Amino acid sequence: MSTAMVHAEGVRKHFGGHEVLRGVDLSVAPGEVCCLLGPSGSGKSTFLRCINHLERIDGGALTVDGELVGYRRDGDRLYELRPREVAHRRRRIGMVFQRFNLFPHLTALQNIIEAPVRVLREPPARARERAAALLERVGLGGKAGAYPAQLSGGQQQRVAIARALAMRPTLMLFDEPTSALDPELVGEVLDVMRGLAADGMTMIVVTHEMGFAREVADRVAFLDAGVVAESGTPAAVLGDPQHDRTRAFLSKVL
Repeated sequence: MSTAMVHAEGVRKHFGGHEVLRGVDLSVAPGEVCCLLGPSGSGKSTFLRCINHLERIDGGALTVDGELVGYRRDGDRLYELRPREVAHRRRRIGMVFQRFNLFPHLTALQNIIEAPVRVLREPPARARERAAALLERVGLGGKAGAYPAQLSGGQQQRVAIARALAMRPTLMLFDEPTSALDPELVGEVLDVMRGLAADGMTMIVVTHEMGFAREVADRVAFLDAGVVAESGTPAAVLGDPQHDRTRAFLSKVL
């Protein structure tokens, strides 16, 4: 699907003898927000990591913005790209993890400018100016000089989002971005994500925040045992699920 930002067809992934993804089919259009739901162990986070080639797929095909992820095609065969080529393609994909993964010895501003300066070769002054604007965007304009240890979990996660945005991504991946936060800090991170969605950012979000999925998502996909068991609008999947496993899962979390 050349019009899809992300297109997965029969994606498989195994770790040793355990097959985590057993043929995932999913398409996400540009500007769409897709929330991935499902029980622990269903393959949500693994699939997200396959999208930017943090994990190699073992079968099927996966494209981002029309390009194979981590591979080139020669006839009927796929060949893995060199690490430098993978990194070049991956830089347009932002990812925010459960844990914030900030550099503890760098300030919030320094964390944000690190990749643009080193990878994109942006002039430091321009990178600092953009980083300051991104901190304002995520509501942390007064925290440029703060170190991660001086920030709350919600503030650290918002810095992590700003850091990902500094690379000017066309796709943002979120792997349960609020799961490590105290409940009172969840809202401030979700508000930033709502703003990104309103700005038209393509987003794939692994989450257990059903309210966010119902309010913000254009599409909800329910993964179970390594396959997409059900996919559709939030109203359809959350309000009138057709699959027994989806109904059982939602009965426990809603």
